[in-house]
Amino acid sequence: MRSVLASGAVALIAYALLYASPYGLRVLTVAGVYALAATGFQLVFGLAGALSLAHGAFFGVGAYATGILGSQLGWSFPATFPVSLALPVLLALLVGLPVLRLESHYFALATLGIAQVVLLLAVNTPDLTGGANGLAGVPGIAAFGATLPRGLPLAAAVWAIVALGGLLAWRLARGRWGRALTLLRDDPLAAAALGLDVGRLRLQAFALSALYAGAAGALAVHTQRVVSPEVLEFPVMVSILTIAVVGGRGRVAGAVLGALLLIHLPEWFRFLERSYLILYGGALLAAIVLAPHGLTGLLERLLPPKPRPPPAPLPLPAPAVADGPVLRVEGLAKAFGGVRAVDGVSFTLQSSRITGLIGPNGSGKTTVINLLSGLERPDAGRVDLLGRDLSGARADRIARAGIARTFQSAGLPEDSTVLEAVAAARLERDASIATAEAHALSVLARLGVADRARERCGTLPAGLRRRVELARALARQPRVLLLDEPAAGLTDAEKAELSGHLRAIAADGVAVLVVEHDMGFLLPLADRVLALDQGRVLYDGAPAGVPHDPAVVEAYLGAPA
Repeated sequence: MRSVLASGAVALIAYALLYASPYGLRVLTVAGVYALAATGFQLVFGLAGALSLAHGAFFGVGAYATGILGSQLGWSFPATFPVSLALPVLLALLVGLPVLRLESHYFALATLGIAQVVLLLAVNTPDLTGGANGLAGVPGIAAFGATLPRGLPLAAAVWAIVALGGLLAWRLARGRWGRALTLLRDDPLAAAALGLDVGRLRLQAFALSALYAGAAGALAVHTQRVVSPEVLEFPVMVSILTIAVVGGRGRVAGAVLGALLLIHLPEWFRFLERSYLILYGGALLAAIVLAPHGLTGLLERLLPPKPRPPPAPLPLPAPAVADGPVLRVEGLAKAFGGVRAVDGVSFTLQSSRITGLIGPNGSGKTTVINLLSGLERPDAGRVDLLGRDLSGARADRIARAGIARTFQSAGLPEDSTVLEAVAAARLERDASIATAEAHALSVLARLGVADRARERCGTLPAGLRRRVELARALARQPRVLLLDEPAAGLTDAEKAELSGHLRAIAADGVAVLVVEHDMGFLLPLADRVLALDQGRVLYDGAPAGVPHDPAVVEAYLGAPA
């Protein structure tokens, strides 16, 4: 695939140098502007999975910064361009803190509102922006007393900036930051439970995408030599979004291919006069239907890349292990509306011991795990890990402190390989992806699934998915391991194998808490059992006493037939 993209780049350069007319070079320049804007959008939308409809507003802010400073104050490109980068980033940081807390369509609507506010400001401040008429007389790209003429020099300058921006985005996407964003996109809860600061990552992606949009807006104004409210209107945002989707979500090459296609399609169909929009829309629809993963996804399917050789396994550094109590929980409470899901729960988890947590559906078991791992904030109570108070701490901070967990349904990213999924647990700790993957491979080998390292998680059967998720939790090197129904859906042989792994994990000094309904699996495994009912501890003692405790039998096990 890389050879195909390189050949395409050479063909594009040859077209610009040898065949393009002045108008063709202008269209090529506009395509470069949108390629740069879409590259930034790939960071927040493609990698982080946030549909930001404020990207067009950042594009417009960058355009107006250059337009006002260039036409009104006579500033040249070296002075205006940094301002066009800085203002959208500043706006993204100001609005990002509140709106990034929103999810899904609420976030999209909030960012759309931001874009409309910026558009209204541009239209209703004529003294500054020229109002509905905009500002004319914006100079071209000029530095040291020379102005780049339109045509090939301007196109070359724009595409040189696109190349630099694309290289930076490509390196970021392939590095630890890009991997972390992909994990965040696929499963925000799992990302937080693996020690990733979800809020900080989203804000970084939002701000960096704004920087790219501001740069593209500045170049658009230097190309057109005029700035008007059109640069803030919704069609700009729709064009950038369409380019990202058609080109290939999350891929820098997709931004370039999508921009070249989308900007040139209207020109190719212009001979149809008023009917060209119908054919243009049909071509876009066909592209989305035939290549749902974009043009780059289609290329990867036709020309699959050669798999990288697996790294040599690297054992995890041996952690310090302390005997005795590891986690103390006192008076933990959580209510949802008028329902007290957890009501004054207290217990202690010991090093090298497995504790079972049982109870009927709705008794508060999963809520307890969510409270301990930071996915829910307790209303009252204290959670103490080796003398450190973690009560109400964020999930990523709790994970970094030494608590790892799995989920009821193995939340593995479908399109990631097993190795990538487990290595994600080491992104916050290891200095490079290579080191993270080497550590991940050693954990996979311990659980007997190293031979599946290159397979996609979405192709794994239930038993292997459970084991891979356990490997991901172990890669965190936790002091406390919380397992939410790890035996669900497993065969008897797989349950026996899982029991062996859990005993070995506990023997390494880890305190293990297992939520499970299968008493045939749990009671022989556990050193101690807690039973909950209506959010309260009903039983706390040896596994052998569970079937004989009247309260547990009545609330959970039921009287034998």
